[in-house]
Amino acid sequence: MKKENNDEKQFLKGYDITKYERPSIAADIAVFSIMPDEKDNYRKLPEQKLRLLLIRRGAHPFRNDWALPGGFARKGETVRETANRELFEETHIKRAYMELVDVYSDKDRDPRGWIISNTFMALMDGNKCKHRAGDDASEAQWFDIELEKEAEERNFLKGEDSIEIDTVYCLKLSCDDIKLSSRVKEVKSYQDYHESVSYNILESGGLAFDHAMIIVCALKKLREITEIDGRIAFNLMPEYFTLTQLQKAFETILDEELLAANFRRKIAGLVNETDKVLEGAGHRPAKLFKRNVEAFYKSR
Repeated sequence: MKKENNDEKQFLKGYDITKYERPSIAADIAVFSIMPDEKDNYRKLPEQKLRLLLIRRGAHPFRNDWALPGGFARKGETVRETANRELFEETHIKRAYMELVDVYSDKDRDPRGWIISNTFMALMDGNKCKHRAGDDASEAQWFDIELEKEAEERNFLKGEDSIEIDTVYCLKLSCDDIKLSSRVKEVKSYQDYHESVSYNILESGGLAFDHAMIIVCALKKLREITEIDGRIAFNLMPEYFTLTQLQKAFETILDEELLAANFRRKIAGLVNETDKVLEGAGHRPAKLFKRNVEAFYKSR
């Protein structure tokens, strides 16, 4: 703690913080997991699905709409402590990978007033999650998630060194008979050799607040980090896994097929083979692997 001098003590004594309007601070969490498709044929390994945890709001505003888990910061709580508390309340998991996605402070994002959301991305083995609805939610469900480019337009602003790229994304979320579809526009501007990015919700599609935009940003960030450093994807895996399961997880996140030989070369130093095997009806036993913990201690 910084030691105060006399001048500073006098300044703080006369300082009136109530002269400035203060916002409410919230933490929202995009909780991702990869789970097997229960409807798959027992004769083959089940298809992996990327899933997002959503809660159905039980109170106004946006009552009955779906939203990300989250809540307001309590007095004396850091924003990250708020996120960890909310995550535990919704999933009963104390430890999960958590990374800040962005801070959202648009004045019209919440009809209740000036509310700033610090949004996190959480990754976990969904099979360990005991999801439950919080105080302001009527239910919580895992949704399959898909993100597709619907359209892209490039416009030169002033000469070849300045360009604006408008991309419309279609976000699809499904859980049994519940189908949600949102459209979000991303605007990337390159001017004076610097990039700026902004987002605009075209259609919310049953998602509360600005959560359609937040989900798009969180999924894009997950994909970008996975491209650069694949260690992040291991946070979605169980303790033991096959190399095929791990590859399918990467493919699910990146939404592209990977060559098995290249993939296994790339992750060879990140896994250790065990003496365990995966056995099941309809397919041959496969060797199980674990994370090479030493490789994960290295800085990115």
